[in-house]
Amino acid sequence: MTLMAHENAGKQRILLVEDNPADADLTQIAFEAVGTPAEIEVVPNGEEAINYLSRHGIYHDALVPQLVLLDLNLPRVGGFEVLASIKSLQATRHIPVVVLTSSESSDDIIRSYRLGANCYLTKPFSVGAYREMAKRLYEFWLELAKLPPSGDERPPAGPSVQ
Repeated sequence: MTLMAHENAGKQRILLVEDNPADADLTQIAFEAVGTPAEIEVVPNGEEAINYLSRHGIYHDALVPQLVLLDLNLPRVGGFEVLASIKSLQATRHIPVVVLTSSESSDDIIRSYRLGANCYLTKPFSVGAYREMAKRLYEFWLELAKLPPSGDERPPAGPSVQ
């Protein structure tokens, strides 16, 4: 299957919650290399992820992503707390969350799914594997899967994490 641009491809957004700049760059490069038309917004910690999704502060104009890629080991607010927050809010609980982390711990995997993760992946070790992961994530979550509409594509403004 080839990656095909949808009519609304310009509206496809992925929120990448990643504190490691090298991993963030590698993920973005992988999605670009396989020709995905999705826009990738990167936030470097859990606090900013929650603010982004609740449109607080500098993110007051943020648009709802169709997919969240979430690292677990984050500064300020950890990945588990971000995941719990996303899945507890009416405005964001429908957004698929793929945990993308270096942890292979069965406890982390179990906890992620219990908190509502839609998928759990460990970060690939090679550039080629990153590209293959990006291609498959895009094809499944943004082409094949039927996701609920996001309304005006903006979650309601809400409280921030202090």
